[in-house]
Amino acid sequence: MKTRATPKDPRPPRPTSRGWPGRGGGMVGYVDPAPEWRGTTVQVCGLWPFGAGAGTPMVGVPLGRDLDSGATVCCDPVSWFTRTGLLANPSMFVLGRPGLGKSTVVRRMALGLSGYGVHPLIFGDLKPDYADLIRAIGGQVISLGRGRGNLNVLDPGESLRAAARLTGDARRRLLADIHGRRLHMVSALVTILRSAPPTDREETILSAALNVLDDRAGTRAPVLGDLVRVIKDAPEPVRSVALDRGDLARYRDITENLEASLTALLGDGRLGGTFARPTTEPMKLDRPVCFDVSGIDDSETLLQAAALLSCWSYGFGAVSAAHALADAGLEPQRNYFLVMDELWRVLQAGRGLVDRVNALTRLDRQRGVGLAMVTHSIDDLLALPTEEDRTKAKGFVERAGMVVCAGLPPAEMPQLSQVVELTEAEKRLLTDWSTPPAWDAAGGRHTDPPGLGNFLIKVGSRPGIPLHVDLTEAELGVNDTNRRWRRRT
Repeated sequence: MKTRATPKDPRPPRPTSRGWPGRGGGMVGYVDPAPEWRGTTVQVCGLWPFGAGAGTPMVGVPLGRDLDSGATVCCDPVSWFTRTGLLANPSMFVLGRPGLGKSTVVRRMALGLSGYGVHPLIFGDLKPDYADLIRAIGGQVISLGRGRGNLNVLDPGESLRAAARLTGDARRRLLADIHGRRLHMVSALVTILRSAPPTDREETILSAALNVLDDRAGTRAPVLGDLVRVIKDAPEPVRSVALDRGDLARYRDITENLEASLTALLGDGRLGGTFARPTTEPMKLDRPVCFDVSGIDDSETLLQAAALLSCWSYGFGAVSAAHALADAGLEPQRNYFLVMDELWRVLQAGRGLVDRVNALTRLDRQRGVGLAMVTHSIDDLLALPTEEDRTKAKGFVERAGMVVCAGLPPAEMPQLSQVVELTEAEKRLLTDWSTPPAWDAAGGRHTDPPGLGNFLIKVGSRPGIPLHVDLTEAELGVNDTNRRWRRRT
């Protein structure tokens, strides 16, 4: 019986990406990738058509190398907002376990932005992480703490001098801003002291007393002792808002608790006299500034929180004054990069402080200000006592233009995923970076943590950009946060 011949495949044989298939074809299991080189646009254009553009943004401060492609990653909230439109607002929130480099990446951005003409402002340096950098770039370092320096919370600083140079509506707006910030700051100190906010009536009394104090003080910046004296004197504008019904004894009863709280701020209480004495060194607006509060011991949590909040209020007031002068054509327009590190210390110092921080940080896009908020984890924000405060604190992350994450523990992923869209691969990456360092038995020392210097940049629902930050020789001298552990030779 004859068999039918199998028809031949009309398609000619084709090699695969690994060679010719079949016996004797020479197909290989591994193919070396083609060599790649990186260069500028001017250099690579001569190699057309073999050039390919990098997949990472090249606008902003050079941060490091993309962990996937090795390409340079340039990033900062100011440049990505003003020059690329990638961000809805020029702000970022930085999260990560201690010791993985959160402050390092913020310092890199601050250094790069200072070269672009954007002044870094560090409102409360606790370790200190930023003081050496600010000195190195010719900025101003202001030391605060017991026996180191004072910051008068009723001193409007540059704001009052700026108001004296303005006229009309601009002057009225700035004076109203000064009044509001001082009221918020005194209320915040009372909140820290009591672990509860002042009542509505007490805030109204404080507002009226501040107005009376401004009329009495003249050109001299008042202090908290002057405010206590006004409340004790019981002037008619203060008595009218206290609703004492013409009874002085009733007025004393109404203001007794408020007077006691303010008296505790004058020097003998838990917060000392750091905020009740004249300001030691006024802030300058034409250069980078760092408020060094590292002299406050970590055990004094209330004093640390009060110092941070006071620096933020004072600094934001100075920024508002600078922009008011620029809008009036009296000073050049300056842009600032504000750093709010160790955010968790303030939020957990007392009930109601989330509202204070929220009022301070709502800087709109027209202010010409970039903002960086830094803390360890989402748990810091969710550890607040009330659901209302936790929701507001989560809003800090949700409103941020970008979120930069270092290594985080696995337990952090469910909470983080509620405010930042993360893929499963990105979650694994962040948890892998949080792995503790291995023990080097041969060298007798700990190796660096696997996630040291690694970060994931997230903007909205876009895929994250993983990168590694390497410090240059010039940066190493101002980035050593473990100098007290070095042996002296």
